[in-house]
Amino acid sequence: MSKHEKLQLRDSKETPTSEVLEQTLGDSYLAYETIQETLPDLDIEQEWQWYKPYKAWFAKGQHWWTTSRGTKKEKNLYWLHVYEGCFDIAIWFTEKQRAELEKIDVSEKTKQLIDEAKPKGKLTTFPVMFDISTTEPLDDIYTLIKCKKRLECK
Repeated sequence: MSKHEKLQLRDSKETPTSEVLEQTLGDSYLAYETIQETLPDLDIEQEWQWYKPYKAWFAKGQHWWTTSRGTKKEKNLYWLHVYEGCFDIAIWFTEKQRAELEKIDVSEKTKQLIDEAKPKGKLTTFPVMFDISTTEPLDDIYTLIKCKKRLECK
């Protein structure tokens, strides 16, 4: 069975709640909850959306800001996918940004994820994907999100 087949939150009529997520994620819910508590400090709002191609709920982390000319802008900073007992966070970058990513202070494991990240299909962007079941990778995720904001939210 592929990981895609284990994707959870497949009832379009049941918006993900804390109770549903806690039941689905089990011990990984602590890491999810920790992220939720940190989002305001990162100036990010998370929104759940039904994603038709996968027939599942995905969450996107968004940042809104006002440009120097007064234009309101919005940027998706990550996508979150829920599986049985864990979840993924995918942070998408362009190839031009890879050099910047190599300069940031993250663990060797995350540097390897960045090095091995490849564009998906015909896209010119690539995801840095984290399988999360503990709070261990969260500091690196926050660092990557801050880097993405710095590079793209001007």
